[in-house]
Amino acid sequence: MPISMREFPAPLHFQSALSIARQIASGQTSSREVTQHFLDRIARAHALNAFTEVFTEQALAQADAADAALRPGGAGPASSLHGVPVALKDSIEVAGSTASAGSLSRLAITSDITATVVQRMCAAGMVVLGKTHMTEFAFGLAGQNPTRGTPWNPWDAARHRAPGGSSSGCGTTVAAGLAPIAVGGDTGGSVRAPAALNHLVGFKPSSGVISGAGVVPLAPTLDVLGPIAHSVADAHALTAILAGPDAADALTQQVPAAISEDLRDALPTITPHALPELHVLDPRAFPAKLSDGAQRVWDEGLARLTVAGWALRPWMPPAELDIGELSEANSVILGYEGFQLYGHLAEDATQPLWEVVRQRILAGGRIPLTKYEQAVTRRALAARAFAEAIGPGGALLIPATGHGALPLDPADSAHASIGSFCRAGNFLGTPAIALPAGFDDSGMPVGVQLMAPPLADRQLLAIAAALAPALRAPGPVTPDLTHWGL
Repeated sequence: MPISMREFPAPLHFQSALSIARQIASGQTSSREVTQHFLDRIARAHALNAFTEVFTEQALAQADAADAALRPGGAGPASSLHGVPVALKDSIEVAGSTASAGSLSRLAITSDITATVVQRMCAAGMVVLGKTHMTEFAFGLAGQNPTRGTPWNPWDAARHRAPGGSSSGCGTTVAAGLAPIAVGGDTGGSVRAPAALNHLVGFKPSSGVISGAGVVPLAPTLDVLGPIAHSVADAHALTAILAGPDAADALTQQVPAAISEDLRDALPTITPHALPELHVLDPRAFPAKLSDGAQRVWDEGLARLTVAGWALRPWMPPAELDIGELSEANSVILGYEGFQLYGHLAEDATQPLWEVVRQRILAGGRIPLTKYEQAVTRRALAARAFAEAIGPGGALLIPATGHGALPLDPADSAHASIGSFCRAGNFLGTPAIALPAGFDDSGMPVGVQLMAPPLADRQLLAIAAALAPALRAPGPVTPDLTHWGL
């Protein structure tokens, strides 16, 4: 049986990252004790197949340094997440480790650089536990990877269901209490999908808010890093650490510095009456059908928001903002750029790629340059149109998936609805956040997402924090992990 928070206080591994940081700062525990706790859980959780590499010695050394900073005469806490462990998607480079990006073709490559986001987390006093599994080259939203290994979705110990991808190991890691927070990547939903399928929060910031320097890319135009966490507050705290211009990433130079500076401030308090209207995607505009269970979760979530006082306004997008068409346009950019990066591997039959991913890469090679250029041009126009339609300070509520996690399927096609709902956010370059909403008829989590105009990241996080309690259905908050020895 899943565990209800009402039954007993949350154990350390299911507490928020901010709560853990406060306990470390107050001396109730130490970063070393916390880090060792999570390392012990990781060591017992091999069956979940979440991690590709664990940095045991480095993590304990970082924890000791974090503790030393808190002693008399030390520098003090470096951030609101000082001493807190974090897990990384395996596309994020750490010097001396392997950034396989989920592919056997990269196992012989050792990183000689460390990603900007890792440098910033270390400077903030955080502890890097290790790297987690992902879909090969981030080319899939179910989270499957038969060549390097597919993590289990911990919400079902009996059947191997999709963990959500491509940041699959990140979702499993946080859901199973192997780390309090993780950093994934999102090109078409790859942070939001694992969050939605694991009853977690997954935040995709606006394009350019967080540096992608030192990250193995899929589609540089679309790639964004973001946190997977237990709460909106945790996601905000980590985003504030990661955000900001970076000389190694030109896209971050195009974002006003005020955006990252604002993210470091506390979120404004938003009440239902302070937000005149919350736009809700009209069901006639859904790009994919919802399962019966997902439809129930959606309907019940809207009902709870209404009872809580939120004014919901059905939104039918104009033709130029059709969610399905935006998703397809995102796939054009993703496919074209993915082929430019990995086409040489896909065309080489001796390379040990998963055949499903090989064919996806090769399909990108058949996209004409003119079609790609049209999609890039349309992206900027659509972003402006979306901002005008939603309005300053507004947000759009939309499903994140058409169903809960399904059993793994060899063709990796059963979870196509996730991309249909999520890719529009990448195409528009908007901030988007997946939030827990409820459970389908199989007891699997189903999340929904909020979107806001580009660069309205702080406003979106504030709205998400305000409505998340009403949106979340009563019931379990963590999976039953006894099968996994946890």
